Amino acid sequence: MKVLNLQCAHGHGFEGWFASNEAFETQLAGGLVSCPICSDTAITKLLTAPRLNLGSAKPPAETPAVPVAENNSPEARWMRAVREVMAKTEDVGERFADEARKMHYGEAEERGIRGQATREEAQTLLEEGIAVFSLPLPPALKETLQ
Repeated sequence: MKVLNLQCAHGHGFEGWFASNEAFETQLAGGLVSCPICSDTAITKLLTAPRLNLGSAKPPAETPAVPVAENNSPEARWMRAVREVMAKTEDVGERFADEARKMHYGEAEERGIRGQATREEAQTLLEEGIAVFSLPLPPALKETLQ
């Protein structure tokens, strides 16, 4: 198994696991490797340090555990915020505009919702005094990220 450090054309870094270097090259050529943040398929392989399995090596001396710093890059903060929004809202899909109106006019219980609306639907909701905002979700959030 090859673990590669990858980067998209927008500078988002991520890790990819492949059966071999040939498998990576084949998937890359087929447009199957994409950035989990922006879905860009212009991916480059970064330098990766090899891992050496030295069976006869002595185990390292015990060192005090150092807490791992939380990734606080803008991309990581954005992904955490999007995940929180997804966890705290109900996905109403294409019924978003209708559900937002029902809540605004007291026909449905108020709750956090998310879904899809066209630009025209969103503009009409805003004109009616219904607060909405667009939150683009990367395709990677449709599945569990490792």
